[in-house]
Amino acid sequence: MQRGLMLITTGAGKGKTTAAMGMALRAVGNGMNVLMLQFLKGSWHYGELDAAKAFTGVGDGDGGSGLGRFEIRQLGRGFVKVGNAETDPADVRMVREGWEEARREILSDKWEMVVLDEINYAISYGFITAVEVAETLKARPERLHVILTGRNASPVLVEMADTVTEMKEVKHAYQKGIQAALGIEY
Repeated sequence: MQRGLMLITTGAGKGKTTAAMGMALRAVGNGMNVLMLQFLKGSWHYGELDAAKAFTGVGDGDGGSGLGRFEIRQLGRGFVKVGNAETDPADVRMVREGWEEARREILSDKWEMVVLDEINYAISYGFITAVEVAETLKARPERLHVILTGRNASPVLVEMADTVTEMKEVKHAYQKGIQAALGIEY
């Protein structure tokens, strides 16, 4: 049995969640059970939620169908006010509760892959600490792959990771005044 890897996709460029989603779908196609926990997301409808429903219950993870199980859970309300704006205590509470759920799932040994989507934001906003995330990831089952996404990845987690990819923005359609595109941004 191979050792589970820790991967981080970070940086200012587009595609961090999409890259994690691609790895998750690859894992499901190889019979692995995958859980994607989306920190901070929750108020918008994302196309990946409907796509994930197509995989829910498709495979039982025992190799019979050849497909694993794929589940996405949103743990937030959407955009979070930080910086000069006053952070809503409900957002902090939801991230804390979401982290406790993530911690239970990571340690449960039910999954072959867990994606912690946008957890880097939750850490950089100070809602949870890189140290508590690192402690849980060190205690995870040996076979569990974990993917962390979001800008501003903590140096503590970057040092721990097996693979770190930084997405760099060269240009973006927003800069031309083009609105978010269905199937591209959501």
